[in-house]
Amino acid sequence: MLNALLIAGSDFGVGKTVLISALTAYWQRYCNNRSLGVIKPIDCGGNHAEQFQSFSLNQSAEQTNPIRFESNLPAPIAALRENQKIELEKIWRSFESLSQQKEFVLLEGLGGLGSPMTAEMTVADLAWDWRIPIVLVVPVQPGSIAQAVANTALATQARIHLKGIVLNCVQPCRPQEIDDWASPDLLQSLTQKPILGCIPYLSDPSDASKLAQVASQLHVERLLPLS
Repeated sequence: MLNALLIAGSDFGVGKTVLISALTAYWQRYCNNRSLGVIKPIDCGGNHAEQFQSFSLNQSAEQTNPIRFESNLPAPIAALRENQKIELEKIWRSFESLSQQKEFVLLEGLGGLGSPMTAEMTVADLAWDWRIPIVLVVPVQPGSIAQAVANTALATQARIHLKGIVLNCVQPCRPQEIDDWASPDLLQSLTQKPILGCIPYLSDPSDASKLAQVASQLHVERLLPLS
């Protein structure tokens, strides 16, 4: 198994980039003598780089994005619309190179575990083929529990190692709303996976200090190789 972690979501727009940004900010603050790689294998829509680079990377971290599409569509459809091919070998070479240079690599998945990478492969298939453990980001909003259960079931079916679930407040949330929409106890009971924490709503996702603080309030020892 490669020294990497795939950040997957229960859907699009659930906070995968926020979690990766928080973990990167934490790494840069507390592990800056060790190297980190960040890769989004396929980016559809062109917004990921701007979101992630809203705070600066120091020399301990490096980001790469081997395939990009302007169309905000599922990857195989975006490739067809833009008359391009999705070269999995190109993605693998980029990931392998980053893994050889860096002590640890964070990958950002494309949407949910069932989202297509190609016409034949999903994000779950990629995690299995590359033997990479995953963490599932689940938004705090109505319908999230069903999404989390479905994605967890797919992870089990695909035989991939789901390390746990991170909740993310995509809007300002009161504690009661978290319990109503994404009850940690109910989620843990239904999925049989640990809840690794809850990211509060961030009005400024470019604040590196706040991002590092947010990461420190998660079970970060299950997410990053700190020892």
